[in-house]
Amino acid sequence: MKLLILVRHAHAASNVTSAVNSVPPGDGLTATGMEQSEELARLLSAETIDRGVSSRLLRATATLEIALAGRHVPRTEEPLLDEIGFGAFEGGSLDAYHVWAWGHGPAVAGPGGAESRAGAAARIAAGLDSLLARREETILAVTHGLPVRYVVDAAGGRSPRRRLTPVSHATPFRLEHDEVERAAALLRAWSLDPAFDDAERNTPFGG
Repeated sequence: MKLLILVRHAHAASNVTSAVNSVPPGDGLTATGMEQSEELARLLSAETIDRGVSSRLLRATATLEIALAGRHVPRTEEPLLDEIGFGAFEGGSLDAYHVWAWGHGPAVAGPGGAESRAGAAARIAAGLDSLLARREETILAVTHGLPVRYVVDAAGGRSPRRRLTPVSHATPFRLEHDEVERAAALLRAWSLDPAFDDAERNTPFGG
């Protein structure tokens, strides 16, 4: 892989009510989300894309399908790029999860088997490794707010923060091979000795 185009899924039904939704297949896209996906397709229309990759959640797979509509591009679902596992918070309010998450360290697994932020970082790093190993030159990957923020920040040398800056729906981030390698290495190292980087101004993230 030479270029990764990384995207958070388009607006989904779970975003309307800020509901926690991390178990496949999950909610689909709203009408707004479909429009955002069509705009993403237009933004990428001049880009040669050799493979599409998404998480297993419907909002990600649907975004990818619309973004690549009419193209003969192979698609793959990659569980390593799934949303963070919310455990007992599944189906409830994202705000309730935030209250819990902001009060606990990154290595703490949440109630009901919720994935720790450190565990998610290690998994995402493994997902990046799987993309880096692919032979296709340009990959479009559609995932979720937390994975996108972790990867984009890590590519710039920043460790995960307690409260994440929001990621816009269906907005592409272009990362070169060496940037993806840097992100994978940083997230893997951070997962082994995690401490939030709270030096910068932080705001909540979406799912």
